[in-house]
Amino acid sequence: MPAALASGDGKFDLMETNIVAIQKAITSKQITTEQLVRDYLARIKAYNGRCVKEPEGILGKVTSIPNAGQINALSTLNLRPATLKKLGFDARKARSMTDKVDADASMPDALEVAIEQDRQFAATGKLVGPLQGAVIAIKDQYDTFDMRTTSGADAFYANDRPPRDSTFATKLRQAGAIIIGKANMGEYAAGYRSSFGGTFCNPYDTQRSPGGSSGGSGSSVAANMVTCAIAEESGPSIRSPAKNNNTVGISPTQELVSRSGMIFASFMNDRVGPICRNVEDAARVLDVIAGYDPKDELTAFGIDRLPPKPYYSYVSEPQSSQPLAGVRIGVVREYMDKPLFTKADEESIDIIDRELAVLRKLGATLVDPGAGGALFQSCLKKYTPQVYNSGFVKQFPKLFPVDATGKPTADHVPKLVDLYFDDSAFPEGPSLRGLGPMPTTGERRYMMERYLRDRGDANIHTVADLIAKANFYTPAEGYMDKKKTLDDANKELTLDIANRLQARYALQQIGLQCMAELKVDALTYPTGNIPTPKLGAPNEPTVNGRPANAWTLLGQNGFPTITVPAGFTTAVYDRVSEPGSKEPKLVGPVPAKLPVGIDFMGKPFSEPTLVKIASAYEAASKHREVPPGFGALKSKR
Repeated sequence: MPAALASGDGKFDLMETNIVAIQKAITSKQITTEQLVRDYLARIKAYNGRCVKEPEGILGKVTSIPNAGQINALSTLNLRPATLKKLGFDARKARSMTDKVDADASMPDALEVAIEQDRQFAATGKLVGPLQGAVIAIKDQYDTFDMRTTSGADAFYANDRPPRDSTFATKLRQAGAIIIGKANMGEYAAGYRSSFGGTFCNPYDTQRSPGGSSGGSGSSVAANMVTCAIAEESGPSIRSPAKNNNTVGISPTQELVSRSGMIFASFMNDRVGPICRNVEDAARVLDVIAGYDPKDELTAFGIDRLPPKPYYSYVSEPQSSQPLAGVRIGVVREYMDKPLFTKADEESIDIIDRELAVLRKLGATLVDPGAGGALFQSCLKKYTPQVYNSGFVKQFPKLFPVDATGKPTADHVPKLVDLYFDDSAFPEGPSLRGLGPMPTTGERRYMMERYLRDRGDANIHTVADLIAKANFYTPAEGYMDKKKTLDDANKELTLDIANRLQARYALQQIGLQCMAELKVDALTYPTGNIPTPKLGAPNEPTVNGRPANAWTLLGQNGFPTITVPAGFTTAVYDRVSEPGSKEPKLVGPVPAKLPVGIDFMGKPFSEPTLVKIASAYEAASKHREVPPGFGALKSKR
């Protein structure tokens, strides 16, 4: 685990610190918990301002600022109004817009919690819990009883505070973590702009995206505004911000951490996970938030699946020369086949290709089909027709003809049996990059309205209310139309997620079977091939199943993944609009030092193995760097 940077006088230094170092500093009385929180607040004050020009206000057109020195990562601060004003923060960062007085003694703010923890430590000589000293931001998608929660929206709730914490937030508080604020987020869990919090930026290049939609979580950690942050992932929204911000993100097995108390984006895909600057801290946070919760039915699958020891205890011993001896890791060349993609993909792929040597040096056995190969394809061809069945058949009407009503006009079963024994007729297209569409109906509306009814706000009850009773930013190129997204969701009149359930089963069966046949403990590949794009740039087109931001297919279907810093680009290719063309033009190379991430993915509930692999790689590679322009502040103590 990376050590905290030492200050010039040998005292505790906030920069790049970690939970163990913080706790040692508290117990040795180098620092109090209150001083720690004030030091983080000083960094927030220095670096959390607006990072784009907003000549028409927060809802109007925005333009990026080079070297802005600000990232707007936190939308709400856990401070009472008088303290917020005294410390010089914008009133819009207040804990609540509907409770201007904010005097409820049962809602202590971050500094009051820290002072109480110091009082208890002085009386007992013991920390209040395993996360005392961990100062954490929580994505605004998750309920916090003491701070406004709107999923990034500027919606007119009668009470912008929910009545209770999300389950994991309660666990964090009980463990001694101090929740310092809410992380800015892509409104309703997509993009990197919020009608309430505004646009947020990447500390490694403030003209670029920090990753959506949990970019505020990732960038606040990268800039040392917090110790760790909690993010959410329905696609790649833990791993993409972790990659873009040179941090560590854990997307756990979906059934491992409760999602109770969140404004859902999706029922089947949403996951809760930590972003920290090192693997051990992320594992320590996971230790606290993992476990069964009767309020989230999916966590029933995780009963009796927690490891016998804490997750952090699986961090590889630094003195071991080959900590990964005996570990078999499959290289997913399907995600690294440069001829299938574009120039924009190439340097990230080359960087990960070079990093494979680090894993070999650590003793791992790499199961690598080599350049142009495919780790899973032969296995996938055998099992996809069987386990994906109707989903597979519908994609290929020439192979499996049907009439206008969808009724087969020929006997499909013999062809499916043939494919099981001989894949020579397997159609082009299906691979680990994509097995076909997984459309659902009514999922977002159902989950949002279930949340709203449970919240019980006096003014907002339905998605229709969210549309009618809110401000929305003006959509422009590169920024999503959030009102239209809600309008579209509200038009769906029933709930049907059967396609996604079928695909989830198929992908888990295929993934587990292929990993078993290959005898691999984990998989590795670039977190995403495309470096973080310019703010407002046209979307990167999908090419041969390669997504614009990060690889998602297995992860969003329940396989746990850890993202670790893997290095930096030297140059990138960007997308720009071209008049008269439907597809944006690729321009470059443009000199740019931007973070690249490596993923380690395992079987469901294999987080201990992933922590072991990721921490060994992290210790050997040492690619975490402080973002330029967001360095240490001069101490006032």
